Amino acid sequence: MTPPRRRGTGGGRRAQRNEAARLTEQLMDAGFNKRQVGEILGRNPSLVSQFFSKNKGAAFTEALRAVVQEVQAGGPRDIASLKALAAGYVQPRVNRDGYKARVRGKDRRRAEKTVKDRRGRPVLGADGKPVKTWASSLAKAGRQHIASGASRLRPVVEDAAAAGGKIAFTVRAPKGSFLHDAGSSKDSPGLRRNVVQRRDGSEERAYADNTGGPGMGNEGFDAQEFKAMVDAAGGDVAAAVQGWLIDNERIRPGTQISHLEIRGWS
Repeated sequence: MTPPRRRGTGGGRRAQRNEAARLTEQLMDAGFNKRQVGEILGRNPSLVSQFFSKNKGAAFTEALRAVVQEVQAGGPRDIASLKALAAGYVQPRVNRDGYKARVRGKDRRRAEKTVKDRRGRPVLGADGKPVKTWASSLAKAGRQHIASGASRLRPVVEDAAAAGGKIAFTVRAPKGSFLHDAGSSKDSPGLRRNVVQRRDGSEERAYADNTGGPGMGNEGFDAQEFKAMVDAAGGDVAAAVQGWLIDNERIRPGTQISHLEIRGWS
């Protein structure tokens, strides 16, 4: 008689989970379920389950990391906004030969939400359709676009300021240019501090005014104050961010930002 298969003790199973599963677990701890995580990623929830059971999900780690970071920064929690955020990071499916399609992700995304009355019912416009308003925006800029003023970043700041919303951003710069050690609470208090290391010797770090910690209020930079800072820099968002990083002793003077992502929400 074949002896029964011995099950593992499970003690090290959590530690052995891949990054996609660990990030999904953080979203579940924040109140999301697997179906919602799948919807945010634009995939079936059964795939999310396979992050845990079949060690899948490597193509979604950057998207999940961005969503976790946004949630912990106090950003929008509605599925539409998080889906728009994740879409900029989800890697395309590979073909039968294992090659990725030559499709470039969008550098700017905008999400809307339905306006509701005091009873939670959608407000209808003159055309009988639900009235929608701005909910969140995201824009990215690389080295070349930053050098030319990073014009695609400004609408995010303006939308957030007009709505009295919040701003957060992620920068990439040479590793040695940051003044605080990777993961230091002094660098980005209240945020997930798993700094992204790049093969070119640079790092990605996220910043938002959340000194009270996740869920404690004071989440994200005030968009109107952030816009004033951008206006003072002649409308150059990248220059404003670079100035903030230097003035607040986050990077060394003269450091050039190679990539910048701005996120706004109401």
